[in-house]
Amino acid sequence: MADESTQSIVVDAPAERIMAVIADFPAYPEWATAFKQAEVVSRAADGKAEQVAFTIESGPFKDSYTLAYQWADDGLTVDWSLVKGTMQRSQNGRYALAPDGARTTVTYTLSVQLAVPMIGLFRRKAEKMIMDTALKELKRRVEKG
Repeated sequence: MADESTQSIVVDAPAERIMAVIADFPAYPEWATAFKQAEVVSRAADGKAEQVAFTIESGPFKDSYTLAYQWADDGLTVDWSLVKGTMQRSQNGRYALAPDGARTTVTYTLSVQLAVPMIGLFRRKAEKMIMDTALKELKRRVEKG
C-alpha cells in the first residue's frame, strides 16, 4: 500500500467480540456516524461478507462504493480493497487485532486515493481523522454492547 496511515486503540473486550462488530456491516449506520448505508452484496461459503456496498456522508464528502473483504483464518485480521467507487480511485485497509488478556489492541491501516487530486498532506490528515473516528466509534460500540 502506498502512502498508508495507521492508528491503534486498546479496547476492553476480547478479539472475537470486536471482530463480530466489524463483520456486522448492516449495523454500521447505528454506530458509525459517517455510514448512511451498508449492504452485504455477496458472502463466502462460510457466511462471511465478501463484498459490501457502502454509502457514506461526512460533511461535504459523500460517496458510494463497494469493498471486497478477505478474512484471516485466525479471526484476527481482515483486509479490504476497493471494487468500485464514485469518489475513490482506490482504497486498501486492514483491521489487525492483538489480544492481551481481556483487552485487545486494534490497529487500523488505511490508504485511499481519491478520483479528484488532493494534496498529500490534506489526504493524510483526512485519513487520520477517518481512522481516529472509526476506532473511537468501534471502541464505544464494542465496550457498550
